[in-house]
Order: sequence, then structure tokens, then C-alpha cells
Amino acid sequence: MFSISTSAQARLDSLLPVRGFSIDVPRPAGLDSFIRFIEIELAPRKVNTLIVQIEYHYQFKTHPELTDSFALSTADVRKIVAVCKKNHIRVIPQINLLGHQSWANHTGKLLKVYPQFDETPDIKMPEKYVWPNSDNLYCKSYCPLYPDLHKIIFSVIDELCDAFESDAFHAGMDEVFFIGDDKCPRCGGRDKSELFAGEVRTIHDHLIDKGREMWIWGDRLLDGKTTGVGEWEGSFNDTYRAIDMIPKDVLICDWHYDRADKTAIYFAMKGFRVITCPWRQPATAVIQVNDMISFRQQSTLEMNARFLGIMATTWTRTDSYLKNYYSDLHSPPPDTETPWNCFRVMYDLIGKL
Repeated sequence: MFSISTSAQARLDSLLPVRGFSIDVPRPAGLDSFIRFIEIELAPRKVNTLIVQIEYHYQFKTHPELTDSFALSTADVRKIVAVCKKNHIRVIPQINLLGHQSWANHTGKLLKVYPQFDETPDIKMPEKYVWPNSDNLYCKSYCPLYPDLHKIIFSVIDELCDAFESDAFHAGMDEVFFIGDDKCPRCGGRDKSELFAGEVRTIHDHLIDKGREMWIWGDRLLDGKTTGVGEWEGSFNDTYRAIDMIPKDVLICDWHYDRADKTAIYFAMKGFRVITCPWRQPATAVIQVNDMISFRQQSTLEMNARFLGIMATTWTRTDSYLKNYYSDLHSPPPDTETPWNCFRVMYDLIGKL
């Protein structure tokens, strides 16, 4: 059903060099199901890049205190690496850095273990989370200027990348609402774009020293007000000028979920390689796939090389995703707006290229 000739493979690679999928880390009990999903669903569809949103769900040896619940072992990770190698899939681990250090009313593992890293310690986690709220609390951030922060972060990044045998690392860095807080004794009064860019450069330089590539989400580099994309897909807190302050070899994952905004062109014109990332709207994903192909075909050689491809995202637990994916397997309506149907429609289109 999904077999492809050598010439068709070459054409597909020329149209969309990166064909990605980003998903939450599986629970150990669901590891075998996840590996089977890679084998029978991702590989035949010619997915060639897998982002595993592992965060701290790994049994760290360098900093065992940061090991979160349902953590994968090194042996577990090796199983993922093996199936990806077998099927020519590049696997890249992700830990959210800077922002996303909490979720709803739960503090993330890094700030739970090292509360001194909190950029806004005066803002307490609520018993019941609602948005919007008076503190403008979406997710906590760590203070990028806190002493010894990076020594700890880099240890777990290196260990995780070694375990995944990865030549790249996804640092997240999306939806950063807290940065340069006025009450922070280190960050207060500093330029927010410079703070954001400084953190990107610090992480980037470490990864480059280790021979690894840095991937990030692109929303903080977009002016949410001028473009009209808003404070989620763009920045309202003045981080967007950082686009001119960070290394051009950082790879940008440009996500837009409700419209097929053409901001990939902006990133490419700024000199960055860029991947467009849909989520749950099949119709939008179809436009985004066609856009990326068009961008590559109708641009200069310099720009062509920066439009890298497309990556489906999913923001739900892996076991829930797989359950829904297979329960909807029997001819769901093409306009059903779910991450699993979006993936299927998107890759069905790619399979016809």
C-alpha cells in the first residue's frame, strides 16, 4: 500500500526533504505499541524525522533527582532508536527550555527540584487553574541568568542526546510569557529580545560544541501584533526582535494550527531553515503541505534550501493518541479535526506526490 520506487523516493525527497512527526514520550507500559506504530504507520508513510517530547521522563544518571514519573530507561530508548535506524528515521529528543516549566496548576520537574531557578517565584501555583488570570500565568519560566542553571540543563541534554544517539536536540522555547520579569534581581529591566536571544545562543553554542543541531519552535520570533497572529503563535512581550540576534543555523519549527500563515517565508528570508507544523485541522495541513512544496519550487536556490518540509504535531498523551488513531481508522470524514486524522490526511496527500 505504501511501497515507493527509487525514483518516486527521490522526487519525494526533493519536494519535502523533512517529513516529520512530533509526539509525547510513551509510558513504559505503552512502549511496544509506540514502536509498532513507528514500524507500521510512520515508516511506510515515509516519515523521516521523529521528535520525542521526552522532557524529564528519562532515568537520568547525571541528575537522577530530575527523573520524572513513568521514566524510560536507557534500554527503552535503545528500542526506539533501533526501530528508527531500521526505518531511516532521524529521532530527536525534546526538553522544553526557558518556558513551559509548569502546566495548569502543576510545577514542572526542573522548578520543583530547583525552585531557585524560577523567574517569577512570587507568583504561586493556584489550587485550580483558569485562563486568563490576574497573574497572567500560562506556564512558568526559568531565569536564564541564574548561576549554575546551564550546568545542570546541559548535563541532562547531553545524556539524553547520547541515549538517543541524536545529532540534534529540540529545545522547545515556545509560548514564553514570563521573561525579563521586573522583580527578578538578574533579569529585571533587561531587554526581553536580548534575554531570549541570549538563551538561544547559550544553548546553541553548547550543542554546536557537541556536534549537534538546535531546533526550536518559532513563535517567539514573530511579532504577534503586527502580523495579527496573536500572543500564542507570535510574541506580545517583545521577544520577536531576537530573530536578528540568534545564529542562522538554528532550525525553526513554524507552527500554525488554525490558518496556513505564510511565515515560513519570513524565516527563510531571514536566513533560517524552516519546517511548517500543522496540528489538528486536515484542511489547513493540506494547504501547508502544498505551500511548502510551492515555496521550494518557486524560489531561488538560496531560499529553496531553507524550506525543509512539514511536521505533524500532537499534544496529547501517546497512549490516548494511538487509541484514537486506531479507533478512527475506518474511513473517518476527511474534515474531522483531530490530530490523528490530520496526520492521516496530510500523509495520504504526501504519499500521492
